[in-house]
Amino acid sequence: MSDNHTKEQRSYNMSRIRAKDTKPEEIVRKYLFCHGLRYRKNDKRYPGHPDIVLPKYKTIVFVHGCFWHRHPGCRYATTPSTNTSFWNEKFRKNVKRDRTEQSALKEMGWKVLIVWECELKKDKRTETLEKLYDQITDNTSDNS
Repeated sequence: MSDNHTKEQRSYNMSRIRAKDTKPEEIVRKYLFCHGLRYRKNDKRYPGHPDIVLPKYKTIVFVHGCFWHRHPGCRYATTPSTNTSFWNEKFRKNVKRDRTEQSALKEMGWKVLIVWECELKKDKRTETLEKLYDQITDNTSDNS
């Protein structure tokens, strides 16, 4: 499938994608805050600058975009048809970095939870957020 945008338009669109304070992160943070959980966001003291750090529960939450972090089996984890070798290498490095950072956090004694962007679509959002809350407060080790 060909791109519907010019090279300049695509470049501009990609440059506007934020690394923090994304819409999925805001959804998760608002839910947790409304349910009485207090957290730090994008704390630079920890590997990977986690999206949400809950010190009371010794839990870290990453809100991952399916495209950038390669959600296995997800329809949103597509690979662009142009410059494929660049994208494959970029995605490989992202996944490797994620694994390294999560391992370091676990070694530090943190419970690491991942919420995928597709799990926050309207049809799955409530179930996902309730499950996340339960995982944080019940201290279960079931990672998504």
